[in-house]
Amino acid sequence: MYAHNYFLCANNLTTMETLFDSNAPKKPTNLSLNSDLLEKSRKLKINLSATLEEALKQKLATSEARKWAKKNKNAIKAYNDFVDAHGCFGDEFREF
Repeated sequence: MYAHNYFLCANNLTTMETLFDSNAPKKPTNLSLNSDLLEKSRKLKINLSATLEEALKQKLATSEARKWAKKNKNAIKAYNDFVDAHGCFGDEFREF
């Protein structure tokens, strides 16, 4: 029930840990893309490098979040069990 919240928090790993060195130099890379997709993207002046970097960053963050959740599943379960039994810290002060 609460583990989903952990996944969402873990999905923003850039604030928790570094996913990759954003200052590393750029490296030319050859790719094979669907020709129609490439043509339409170029007509719209979509920056392919920036788009691919963002997509890869999201994939990496998702992968790291899944690994984090798997590694911490016992702690997450223990916390969820505690919250189920005792409520969440600060509930008595919540005004929403």
